[in-house]
Amino acid sequence: MRVKDTMFRSIWIDGESLNIIDQTQLPHEFVVKELRNSEDVRLAIKNMLVRGAGLIGVTAAYGVWLAAREAPRGSLADFDTYVNNRARLIAATRPTAVNLVWALNRQLEKLTQARTVEEKISLAKLGALGIADEDADFCKKIGQHGSSLIESLYKKKQTTVNVLTHCNAGWLAFVDYGSALSPVYAAHDNGVPVHVWVDETRPRNQGASLTAWELAQHGVPHTLIADNSGGHLMQKGEVDIVITGADRVTRLGDVANKIGTYLKALAAVDNKVPFYVAFPSSTLDMSISDGTTEIEIEERSEDEVRFVYGRDPRGNYVSVQICPDKTRAGNWGFDVTPARLITGLITERGVFPANKVGVSDILGDADGRN
Repeated sequence: MRVKDTMFRSIWIDGESLNIIDQTQLPHEFVVKELRNSEDVRLAIKNMLVRGAGLIGVTAAYGVWLAAREAPRGSLADFDTYVNNRARLIAATRPTAVNLVWALNRQLEKLTQARTVEEKISLAKLGALGIADEDADFCKKIGQHGSSLIESLYKKKQTTVNVLTHCNAGWLAFVDYGSALSPVYAAHDNGVPVHVWVDETRPRNQGASLTAWELAQHGVPHTLIADNSGGHLMQKGEVDIVITGADRVTRLGDVANKIGTYLKALAAVDNKVPFYVAFPSSTLDMSISDGTTEIEIEERSEDEVRFVYGRDPRGNYVSVQICPDKTRAGNWGFDVTPARLITGLITERGVFPANKVGVSDILGDADGRN
């Protein structure tokens, strides 16, 4: 990712130190934070210093490495028990994004291949580095496949392509490139005039705080809008394509993503605007068929709705209550968009229909069609 003309990943190892970008400080401050142990990793995920399906998974993978480093040096059984317990605690932080458990299971399986503590620590580090590199590579390929959709729209209209996105599914949600924004960056870098409508994405404002910051760093024209403006813009012909990310995708193509995504899909279908979902294959959950009934939807603190956080005119960071003292708030973090509303799924392997056959083709699993 490009930050003031310096290239960063969203998570990286410097020597033996694990570093992240503290996303709770953006867009006003760029703060690098070191995660020293597996508890730091758990809290970073729980408190959303890191967020986004891909980055959560990669951070968890590094958490297994840190747990292995800090585990007791007694028997292998004691070592394994400690690491497995730490992995369970990390897994409990964010229930909706499937990449979290996927990465932890991949790491724990890898550790079974080692016969000594030293080998397990080494494998845990190599495994985390591999998952991080794979995440970045898959997201780069998502950009290559998705940019062709934007370029096709440009060839038809011969003027700026307007993309609407929801929440943040860019660099900061993955190791690099992103999912929903990766096609935008690729098209922009290829000289295609593109403009992004950025949903503010209440209640945590990831669009306003993170997506707008990313696009500004990369030099992509964009406009911040209130969440409820998308349907109006589609009615007026001001949206050419909608691209969102995903936190979990079922084997039939239903998609769990940031709350409000479902409403964007309904508006897109009503106005005949193509609605695409971009994600790496690690976001697929082949154990689930019906997203609306089977995906666990995370419920977060009501204070995320009752308060807004930002910078005042003096440059101080403040939290401001926006409702009466006794008003309670509901705060569902995600909703589910049924496959029937989705034009296509953009993955590292190409663009596929949002149905059982398309999902099976993403995995190269012909047997899964049956």
